[in-house]
Amino acid sequence: MRAFCALLCLVALVAHAKHVVQNWDITYVTTNRGLNQTPKRGIGVNGKLPLPVVEAVLGDTLVLNVRNSLDTPTSLHSHGILQRGTNYYDGVAMTTDCSIAPGTNFTYYIKLDQAGTYWIHGHTHEHNFDGLRTPLVIHDPQDPNPVEREFLFAAEDWWPITFQESLAIIMQQHGPGYPYTNPPYTLINGFKDSMVEPLHFEPGKTYKIRLVSMMSLPLWEFVIDDHELLIVEVDGVATKPKAVSVVRLAPGQRVSVLVTAKPSRNLNYQYHMTTFADYLPPIQGVYPQQINSTAIYATGAPVFVPQAIPSEPFDELSIEALEYMPAMTTDRSLFFNATYGFSSDDVPYESFNLVAYESPKVPSMFSALTTGDMSLNSITYGPATNAQVLKYGEVVEMVYWSATRVPHPQHLHGHSFQVIEKGRTDDALGQFRRRVPSKGFSPMMRDTVMVYSGEYVIVRFKADNPGAWVMHCHFDWHLGQGLNMLFISAPRLMQEKLLVPQSVVDQCKRQGIKVSGNVVGHDTYNIDGAPKPPGLIINRFY
Repeated sequence: MRAFCALLCLVALVAHAKHVVQNWDITYVTTNRGLNQTPKRGIGVNGKLPLPVVEAVLGDTLVLNVRNSLDTPTSLHSHGILQRGTNYYDGVAMTTDCSIAPGTNFTYYIKLDQAGTYWIHGHTHEHNFDGLRTPLVIHDPQDPNPVEREFLFAAEDWWPITFQESLAIIMQQHGPGYPYTNPPYTLINGFKDSMVEPLHFEPGKTYKIRLVSMMSLPLWEFVIDDHELLIVEVDGVATKPKAVSVVRLAPGQRVSVLVTAKPSRNLNYQYHMTTFADYLPPIQGVYPQQINSTAIYATGAPVFVPQAIPSEPFDELSIEALEYMPAMTTDRSLFFNATYGFSSDDVPYESFNLVAYESPKVPSMFSALTTGDMSLNSITYGPATNAQVLKYGEVVEMVYWSATRVPHPQHLHGHSFQVIEKGRTDDALGQFRRRVPSKGFSPMMRDTVMVYSGEYVIVRFKADNPGAWVMHCHFDWHLGQGLNMLFISAPRLMQEKLLVPQSVVDQCKRQGIKVSGNVVGHDTYNIDGAPKPPGLIINRFY
């Protein structure tokens, strides 16, 4: 009977599936976003910022018709979408494609076979930082948590300088420099704090609130005074309901909560969105910055006054995935130390295990597809990609280690992972070690995890999605400085099953980029001319 019901649901989805078409001309937009800042050259769509929110239904196909009207290549990444069988639409320059050349058109066809909360952002040259970002909401007709209404809060930080200008300051010789002379401010749903709209609650009704962190750098928290927040989704994966009073998000993360309204209209309540970054220099009105608005039950009703506004880290280890799957058994364990060092000419870089990422000269997906058995050897992808070649179906454990003074929100493309363990890097006795139970517990899955300064986090994922996938820090500066690496998952299966559209190949040819061979386009193990990571010296931390 259960199988018959599942079949009926599948038939219903197919019957209602449609193409959701977005026509985006990616353009420069000079604006200060309504803030008391000097206008800068941002990146928007069809001459506007913010970008339109994209909404669809599970089973739809998102068709993104893109025109690149910039003077530099660009690309779009659908953050959290696994791109099963469509690795070439992941939007990572020189990994899965060659980006979209200036003055040309390209269409992404993205199968939406995951319900939940995601976002779309520029990935080439970290165009996300300059405004090319928007939520992507995929509704499930069979949502196990039907609600009266949904609300969406997407937070972003808007800087009065461009990403390239800020990166030049961060990576200046003898650096890092200080980019906060022109500090950012937080925007909610694309607008400044005074334009944040109130929530309207009806007594006893239940609402869903989707929270999306499109931040480049800071963390933020969401609270409704004297209301319980029931977590039901994290990074697009449904969870067992978990009651909390506050939700904290790092860049790239998403959380959906249910809120049941009070039974009476006697009081109104405030809700708060607080941006902070205790790992950055405090700036009055910026770090922290609190944006407040009202949950209205009745016009003119008095406002509840809390004793304090709660604040606490997000506890992944206490949350279970809705679909039961115990902690996976590890086939391979990898150690990733988020290291910070200086090159021989004293330029600061971020890295995994002292390898600062440099893009190959041939997109890694094409190298995996065209080099036969050489695709099984990591050297094929060059020394600066820090590539790991994975067998199909193996369970990979990753130990993230952050011994520097700065945390790292680590994001994995093409997969979700179980969060298994957390602890401190200086803990010799194991007294700070916390681990999920090995039986009777279904570890929460997500695609972006925050690794705080002085801590480690252990996650596990199954390499069941053949393709070239990056893993990187979602602080835009850290990605620009090299905190990125490459997984090549099941290259032989890629060669058998992955058919790359001609439109992807054509974008490479327009830009004179090879689409076959190793890191430099050779059909041998010769990698002469491959980008090399700078030799880093760990002589100071920040």
